[in-house]
Amino acid sequence: MSMISARIERLPFARFHVHLLLMGGLGYLFDAMDAAVLAFILPVLRTAWGLTNVETGVLGSSTFVGYLFGALFAGMLGDLIGRRAVMMSALALYSAASLVSAAVDSWPAFFAARVVAGMGTGAESAIIAPYLAEFVARRYRGAFTGALAGFFSFGFVAAALLGYFIVPAYENGWRIVLVITAIPVVMLLWWRRSLPESPRWLESRGRVKEAEAVLDKVEASFAREGRVLPPPVAEPVLPAVSSGTLLSNFAALLAGRQARITTMTWIMWLSITFSYYSFFVWIPGLLVQNGMSITKSFGYSLAMYCAQVPGYFTAAFFNERIGRQSTIASYMILGGASALGLAFAASDGQIMAAGLLLSFFMNGTYAGVYAYTAEVFPTAIRTTGAGLASAIGRIGAIIAPILVGYLYPNFGFAGVFGVTTTVLLIGAVTVVLMGVPTRGRSLEDIASEAA
Repeated sequence: MSMISARIERLPFARFHVHLLLMGGLGYLFDAMDAAVLAFILPVLRTAWGLTNVETGVLGSSTFVGYLFGALFAGMLGDLIGRRAVMMSALALYSAASLVSAAVDSWPAFFAARVVAGMGTGAESAIIAPYLAEFVARRYRGAFTGALAGFFSFGFVAAALLGYFIVPAYENGWRIVLVITAIPVVMLLWWRRSLPESPRWLESRGRVKEAEAVLDKVEASFAREGRVLPPPVAEPVLPAVSSGTLLSNFAALLAGRQARITTMTWIMWLSITFSYYSFFVWIPGLLVQNGMSITKSFGYSLAMYCAQVPGYFTAAFFNERIGRQSTIASYMILGGASALGLAFAASDGQIMAAGLLLSFFMNGTYAGVYAYTAEVFPTAIRTTGAGLASAIGRIGAIIAPILVGYLYPNFGFAGVFGVTTTVLLIGAVTVVLMGVPTRGRSLEDIASEAA
């Protein structure tokens, strides 16, 4: 039985959790800003450096390539050496590489710097949700993690504003934007220095005294606020792992009943990420080919980005109201329906309405996905499982634009949306049938079901 989990589960939502939410959320904000601003920088670099279509496409894929490896390595290292060290290293790596990318003068150097920066953002994205979820009690963990992912939406809005107002306004506007996205991360690193290691991870490694010391400090902050905590109720916990290895962690992901849950997360991430990038990379261009020029407008793009904000935060709310599985499946299905509406829109007004709904539901799905992925793996392999699932999702981001580029000339809108909506339906059904309920359950209770 675990008193570590019991002490965490009795903590009410307080200033301590607000600080966690802001520190983690700001990291996601800068991750999203960095990824999104590349779309506004590439046209400038293409002209300035005389890039071919292939070279421009390679630069466009740089962040995704780095993201894949960053998520994978962060997950593995997070379970082996601890969550906090990986999180801090990821931010430092991103900030340094982003500043280098702002200073280079050739596309190969820019590509290399963006891959490294992508590794930093991928690592941050994969580690922060499972790390911070381990500090949060079951009764509001889904809403907390969903809201944490919601900070991505603010990053996209900020990227749109920087891209439209800073990049074209100065000769080296693209360099200024890259510096703007990197410098605040240094301040965030300084703020995060006070974050402790996850007590749940420490306990999973048999370092119970260190875990207790972390919680002593946390509980002391509640006492200073005049909060009286209820007595802890011991939780069942899996045996500690004194020395896990990379291979043993991967083996544990595919052992026994855990194999079903691991497979479910892979399909979930692959389906949502493949469909997301199918829609948002190709739909504007396809609509322009059909004479719908509104998709080139600043108003349309900004509206798409702003629609993410309520999408993420409504899903965070529903994570606790109807559960993670139902939220993910519902938003996936409604996102597919919105995409079909956009594909067959006949006027600018219809395009705007369907596009807003598409952005709302597809981005909202991620609030459920991030919350759910952080819960369904045991503590000893949580970040390995989450990082691997996120990395597999990036494969979908890489494949989607290529596949859609083949489908549209040969099969038209029907082929594109037939494939993408089918993928979404497969993802929704998989989450419902292969997943496990997590709402109102401690992380230890969820893990014991998969053991």
